[in-house]
Amino acid sequence: MANIKSAKKRILVSQKRADRNKSIRSKVKTAIKKVEVAIESQDKAAATEALKAAVSEIDKATQKGIYHKNNAARKVSRLTLAVNKLS
Repeated sequence: MANIKSAKKRILVSQKRADRNKSIRSKVKTAIKKVEVAIESQDKAAATEALKAAVSEIDKATQKGIYHKNNAARKVSRLTLAVNKLS
């Protein structure tokens, strides 16, 4: 355990940030899963709506520095291609 005041603060701050990052990553994963479920059920309308929500979540996470912009672009691209393959 840290004895120095600044070290104690760093532990608290890093834990708070880790919790925030975990929450945001979880939202993104949930949004992506909703798109994948809609794709598996061959529902183009639901997949399109879920894609819109997922892209929004991914963009928010990228703006907050949770994901690198190229990682986010790759995720969006793969989801969009999968939705566009639906007839």
